Amino acid sequence: MSAKAISEQTGKEFLYKYICTSAAVQNRFRYASVSAETDWDCLTQEHPWLLTERLVVKPDQLIKRRGKLGLVGIDLHLQGVQEWLKAHIMKETTVGKAKGVLKNFLIEPFVPHTQEEEFYVCIYATREGDHVLFHHEGGVEVGDVDAKAQRLMVAVDDKLSEDQVKEQLLTHVPDDKKEVLANFIVGLFNLYEDLYFTYLEINPLVVTKDGVYVLDMAAKIDATADYICKAKWGEVTFPPPFGREAYPEEAYIADLDAKSGASLKLTLLNPRGRIWTMVAGGGASVVYSDTICDLGGVDELANYGEYSGAPSEQQTYDYAKTILSLMTREKHCQGKVLIIGGSIANFTNVAATFKGIVRAIKDYQGPLKEHEVTIFVRRGGPNYQEGLRVMGEVGKTTGIPIHVFGTETHMTAIVGMALGHRPIPNQPPMDAHTANFLLNASNSAATPAATRTASFSEPRTSNDSTPAKKSKGGLPADSLHSILWPLKNVVTADWKEAQASSGCSGAKATTLFRKHTKAMVWGMQTRAVQGMLDFDYVCSRDEPSVAAMVYPFTGDHKQKFYWGHKEILVPVYKNMADAMKKHPEVDVMISFASLRSAFDSTMEAMQYPQIDTIAIIAEGIPEAQTRKLIKMADTKGVTIIGPATVGGIKPGCFKIGNTGGMLDNILASKLYRPGSVAYVSRSGGMSNELNNIISRTTDGVYEGVAIGGDRYPGSTFMDHVLRYQDTPGIQMIVVLGEIGGTEEYKICQGIREGRITKPVVCWCIGTCATMFASEVQFGHAGACANQASETAVAKNQALRDAGAYVPKSFDELGDVIKTVYDELVADGTIIPAQEVPPPTVPMDYSWARELGLIRKPASFMTSICDERGQELIYAGMPITEVFKEEMGLGGVLGLLWFQRRLPRYACQFIEMCLMVTADHGPAVSGAHNTIVCARAGKDLISSLTSGLLTIGDRFGGALDAAAKQFSKAFDSGMLPMEFVNKMKKDGKLIMGIGHRVKSINNPDMRVQILKDFVKQNFPSTQLLDYALDVEKITTSKKPNLILNVDGFIGVAFVDLLRTCGGFTRDEADEFVEIGALNGIFVLGRSMGFIGHYLDQKRLKQGLYRHPWDDISYVLPEHMSM
Repeated sequence: MSAKAISEQTGKEFLYKYICTSAAVQNRFRYASVSAETDWDCLTQEHPWLLTERLVVKPDQLIKRRGKLGLVGIDLHLQGVQEWLKAHIMKETTVGKAKGVLKNFLIEPFVPHTQEEEFYVCIYATREGDHVLFHHEGGVEVGDVDAKAQRLMVAVDDKLSEDQVKEQLLTHVPDDKKEVLANFIVGLFNLYEDLYFTYLEINPLVVTKDGVYVLDMAAKIDATADYICKAKWGEVTFPPPFGREAYPEEAYIADLDAKSGASLKLTLLNPRGRIWTMVAGGGASVVYSDTICDLGGVDELANYGEYSGAPSEQQTYDYAKTILSLMTREKHCQGKVLIIGGSIANFTNVAATFKGIVRAIKDYQGPLKEHEVTIFVRRGGPNYQEGLRVMGEVGKTTGIPIHVFGTETHMTAIVGMALGHRPIPNQPPMDAHTANFLLNASNSAATPAATRTASFSEPRTSNDSTPAKKSKGGLPADSLHSILWPLKNVVTADWKEAQASSGCSGAKATTLFRKHTKAMVWGMQTRAVQGMLDFDYVCSRDEPSVAAMVYPFTGDHKQKFYWGHKEILVPVYKNMADAMKKHPEVDVMISFASLRSAFDSTMEAMQYPQIDTIAIIAEGIPEAQTRKLIKMADTKGVTIIGPATVGGIKPGCFKIGNTGGMLDNILASKLYRPGSVAYVSRSGGMSNELNNIISRTTDGVYEGVAIGGDRYPGSTFMDHVLRYQDTPGIQMIVVLGEIGGTEEYKICQGIREGRITKPVVCWCIGTCATMFASEVQFGHAGACANQASETAVAKNQALRDAGAYVPKSFDELGDVIKTVYDELVADGTIIPAQEVPPPTVPMDYSWARELGLIRKPASFMTSICDERGQELIYAGMPITEVFKEEMGLGGVLGLLWFQRRLPRYACQFIEMCLMVTADHGPAVSGAHNTIVCARAGKDLISSLTSGLLTIGDRFGGALDAAAKQFSKAFDSGMLPMEFVNKMKKDGKLIMGIGHRVKSINNPDMRVQILKDFVKQNFPSTQLLDYALDVEKITTSKKPNLILNVDGFIGVAFVDLLRTCGGFTRDEADEFVEIGALNGIFVLGRSMGFIGHYLDQKRLKQGLYRHPWDDISYVLPEHMSM
């Protein structure tokens, strides 16, 4: 969400720090925060004024009207404050519907004043600008300020002046206070803008002869502006609404959300509840909560939350295990249900996210069975069939009851099943697999719509079903009056004000997209672009809809895509100006810019007159920036779709980015050709669900737009409804509104005034909000009611009263749409067209492989490392475990080289070998080459490589050879003397024997260190003992024919492989044969070579030239005839 409430202490801290005003603001930073754990001695040392002044104490937990509730202690000394707190702290209190415990309190100096010195001031944001409310009578008895206060609206990008304040707000203020108040209010407004407040209320604001006092304050800030305001805000803690505890699991999910490009939300409503949800999508999550509450589950609903935006398998696993952990802490006498629901995804790979959920279910299968948890799953979208299959399999293997449904089942039908209101089918009908739509598997050319049913949201009974605990008859679908529910008029006075202040603005353009519309895509979103081109092709467009892409992080180039069967190139430009100049036919901009760059790139795009429509996909753009975009768009005559949207679709013509999902859904929902029904919604996922519902109940979609979930979408419901009203091909309109805002009232006004004459089917989601004791912020930033008229219940009633077709619940939306459509067909308004099969589009190789439709031999095979998941894995061991077990470099080498977890002593031995082979001075050939190369000005890699290339039989390569020679001799039963004699007879050197400097009288300490360790730790050293016997023979002939470090490591490593218990004899011999032991020398000596390279660079050594006197020039004598 964007607008988040902050504590009074935080709000005052911001004000005292950053307000710029000549008014004397008193009591700056004079507040003390108190909780049950407070040390009063430390508190009074930090705030000595507590001991000397009269005080005020009050809870700081987002409680409104504290004074009227008796929750403010006034004019007390410190002891009085402590006594007052004893009566209130950690006590349960009821505020409205909410019950909560008073935990956090604020103590401030008491300010003596008269009633005439109290004022009220409030600033809050709306779409058009910021409203400043002022009333000359503040305090507890201020009453209905909306009706009484003077108000001034400051338009977006305008400034507030002191003269405006005096003339329009301070008309009832004494002259001696006008100057101070005007200056303070202007300073307050500037602070409000600079720190991205969305709401700021001070009541009372006290003005005395000494200055201005801010007594009570309530505020909200735009949390999405964190990246702009971080330096001033610091670390802000957002307290939960009163009546809801702040749980560590909520903070954990919030932290996951902050670190992810996906959206992860969790709010705990009743941790002891039996109904838990894990829903994909901001809009869908609200719909599921509504349905649970509609069916009587409000008191048992444990949580609200959502995951969306293509979270990874690991992120979904972390989210799922948090839910499962919470729901398996306390048993419920009726068992528990988990609803894993969602709309039809646009771009999220359902199978990938379900893998994370399946992992979590397997991890918690014991507690889930112990707590008698039943799981209901309904999902659609890319690869959903595989996801559902995997989910069904885990139910069978774990014994947990898991009921799985796809797009053939109405989205919320599983709620009725879970709560016992409808039967559970034993064999739910399954829609065709992705491949059936994209590959010609039959001779039939008909559109694959055979599984479609006319009415799907009512319960079905058949011989094939299991009766639920409480069976409930279905609603008849033949009469509209049996579906619509007549309620008492619950429209409040707030609605009348909203209606009066609303106006039907004229649409900028009736037609946004045509058959020949050309778009420019901002951002390197190749998957989305390919999806658009595939849609174009299946719609039989003559040319691709994407003319060019803009990506400022690379130079101009061409990007390859598919157009049907053939490959095409789409130009990519670094600069938007170049793209616009070279493609004057482009009139749509689709922006995949990040939330940080979306504002600037959109403002730039609107400077080009050719652009008529801009879709902004990014979520999390600060509201102040969005309002500036809207103002500029209104000035330029540009239609903005978004922000926080998936976009929109016009079947047969054009689609924005990932809208409509993948081709299987495009074809299943008949989006390749126009129907007669147009819709507008906020949610992207729910827009895809509407595609599904409308395709199953009517002749299909004519156009659909998701305006986005932010509080201020670039275009409104009414903008698009008016376009649809003026479009001849559209015969009926569907609107999926939601809690928050008042835009739906403009539709009511349009219907009443006769501006809208086509049938409008409308449902506002979020009806559950009025049933919760405390405020719940739903998934969309705009889904929060700030007054009664913004509730979904009030808006649904107003729409019903205005003449719109409003169902009883979302569960029956499809029935209402079908009924209205059937009436239009019956009276001849709609004449359904004959289906025309679309052309076949080849499936991408990568997607076909993911679906398991094809197989191809891999170009590479690996068995040591896997970097594809959330965590790097070495030979099956996650990298976190490697560090947790403190395996060290030797342990990692064991995993990567030998695919084994080696014993601790083996890991230590490997590390010792690397240490002793790391370097042997600058004179050896490898180091010499590295030094010469470094001094020639070459880079690190080149210098290191030149040194490594010298390693071979003569230098450093004796480890493998020594291991092989000694092993062969030992295994064949040769006595050490026989082995020495044979090698002498064959004229071969014994590898690993001999040293230029060291001898039996001057032993190599490296060998001695290794020998002591091996003898002490290895289970057996047969080959080493054999080599030492050989050494006795060779040193008796010549003292320097010792077992050198290469030979020692070689034979000791064979002993290690053969006796550590981790390898068979064949495996041990194979590692020796394939050269694994020389790797020890290569790896160790690389450290030394790099050291020599860095040493030469540090010493700034110049080009090396070998001295003449160290070269013996032996040339042939001059020969003459």
